[in-house]
Amino acid sequence: MKIALVKEIEVGENRVALIPDTVARLVKQGLEIWVENGAGEASFFSDRAYEEAGATLVSDPGKLWAEADVLVKVGIPKDDEINQMREGSTLISFLSPLGKPEVAQKLANRKVTAFSMELIPRTSRAQSMDALSSQAGVAGYKAVLIAAAALPKFFPMLTTAAGTIKPSKVFILGAGVAGLQAIATARRLGAMVEAFDIRPAVKEEVESLGAKFVEVDLQEDTVAEGGYAKEISEAAKQRTQEVIAERVKQADVVITTAQVPGKTAPLLVTEEMVEQMSPGSVIVDLAAEQGGNCAVTEAGKDIVRHGVTVIGPINVPASMPTHASQMYAKNISTLLQYLVKEGQLHLDFEDDIVDNTCITHAGEIRNQRVKDALSQMSTTV
Repeated sequence: MKIALVKEIEVGENRVALIPDTVARLVKQGLEIWVENGAGEASFFSDRAYEEAGATLVSDPGKLWAEADVLVKVGIPKDDEINQMREGSTLISFLSPLGKPEVAQKLANRKVTAFSMELIPRTSRAQSMDALSSQAGVAGYKAVLIAAAALPKFFPMLTTAAGTIKPSKVFILGAGVAGLQAIATARRLGAMVEAFDIRPAVKEEVESLGAKFVEVDLQEDTVAEGGYAKEISEAAKQRTQEVIAERVKQADVVITTAQVPGKTAPLLVTEEMVEQMSPGSVIVDLAAEQGGNCAVTEAGKDIVRHGVTVIGPINVPASMPTHASQMYAKNISTLLQYLVKEGQLHLDFEDDIVDNTCITHAGEIRNQRVKDALSQMSTTV
């Protein structure tokens, strides 16, 4: 079985789907690994390191796309890449199947078996394959560093000959993997941290990291399938915003992480809230690519509004490509090892990991949520 690692061509995508260490493990298990020349350069993994791990370097990307049995990558493939794939081959990557279901349709048309890393179930059995969580942890960590660099204040309390400096106040919206990592990082830097999430069950995790959990009784179910936050009613949104407004006003830094898969990010921070913040305060909106949790966020830009710096970073994990790639490669290689039995791809659709993650097979879209997203897109065009 030939497994191909292709070089990412999306601007700003510096990660790679396999690193030399994981290649070496896969080669020991009898798999043949092809690596496109320069695939790991942006993540600081050299061609020589891949060769030493047992991979075969390939200079022609077209050969990889056309001849490999399984292709692994990070970002969504371009149309010309999909069009080179042969019938019956397999693709494993982030595919944004709920946000861009048309990609799934193109893969189905090519009769490609596609596994979307976004849909790995959040179960203990699949934890080591959970790429969304691994990359969200990178984003949460980096968001705090971005905020600290932009804030014209210290994060920790400092006692100096010139007097005592109070610690900065950080308010984190969303206590998923990104939010929890942001809490931990802000606490390590010495800030006072508060956090909010519509899921009351995360209170214990927030408090275990040394932050105060801001509670709101929403009087409705707030947890969707897989443990994600779900869309809430307008009345619940109103109660949420009333509580958030006061915390945002008092914060030096606000980090927003709230996202709903396949949906526009919920609006949590209004422009009126931004206006109430102290000049020099900072907002880092990790949901910028999904429309933003803050009303004034501009994806990919740093702007100043009402004296507040609002940062809308995109693809944050790619800004830490070495460790982000190391973690993603572990997710990919674990999934590969799970799927490949005796040198062949074994697809057991009775297995929840295979069933959830495989979005196309034998010319069909087989995931109902992706079908629904595609149908909805068709009706709005």
